Amino acid sequence: MLIYNQLFSISAVEEYTALRDQWIREGEGFVLVYSITARSTFERIERFRSQILRVKDTESMPIILVGNKADKVNEREVGKDEGLACARKMGCDFVETSAKTRLNVEAAYFNLIRAIMALREGDRKRPKERKRRCRIL
Repeated sequence: MLIYNQLFSISAVEEYTALRDQWIREGEGFVLVYSITARSTFERIERFRSQILRVKDTESMPIILVGNKADKVNEREVGKDEGLACARKMGCDFVETSAKTRLNVEAAYFNLIRAIMALREGDRKRPKERKRRCRIL
């Protein structure tokens, strides 16, 4: 099974707002990242999730919630329990990472890939609807 991936930040730069929906439409899975040292980033997570579900016109998607900067425990503004509760509410996996120390970075990525593969596998097992054709004899 081939998995092609691209990473985009849909929150970073306002001039890319017009491209957001296009990027979301093309995505099969999403990593929602907030900084544990900045509550404002955590508070925007639900807005991005809602945007993803709206654009994809679905109730669920492979999503993983990531609390980044886990190495900065003394500057923490968002508790791990808050991240877990948010992930539970959204029905997705949760992990705290540190890009600086590489803590759980691969785990976050591979958890998302597994979720995408599981969704693809489920789609393959689902019987395809037969198209009805009209025949006149």
